[in-house]
Amino acid sequence: MRMTPTSRALIAGAAGASALNAVTYLDMAIRARPASSAAEDSAGRLAELVHVDLGDQRTAPNRRSGLGPLLGYATSVAAAAGYAAAGGRRLPTVVSVLALTGLALIGSNGPLTVLRLTDPRIWSATDWITDLVPHLAYGAVTAVTLRALH
Repeated sequence: MRMTPTSRALIAGAAGASALNAVTYLDMAIRARPASSAAEDSAGRLAELVHVDLGDQRTAPNRRSGLGPLLGYATSVAAAAGYAAAGGRRLPTVVSVLALTGLALIGSNGPLTVLRLTDPRIWSATDWITDLVPHLAYGAVTAVTLRALH
């Protein structure tokens, strides 16, 4: 059976998201740092903007906890799909890794910045590294997966 471009993007984006999450959790374990609330905060803010009630004080945090990571997966798949649709898979692997890393950084931090949940202009070097390394893992795994599926 021949795989569709959408299927390839779904698989590659999910593989990249898994790599991003694994690197993030490893960093949390090594440095004993707390989890970021950015995804949950983003889900909550987006729900407010589109007037979606996530529930009362007891249920809303649980919904934000579920919706936040789903937004991350959607961003991962969208970046992979956009990259593949633009014909990026024909580029050298290193270029693909960097392009996908950039798309993921923009796709995740752009909305957070627009929603005023973060401001990358004031991040420390450690903040940038903490954000960049998992996104590089995403870019590498997504690029290699897209290439392998063609």
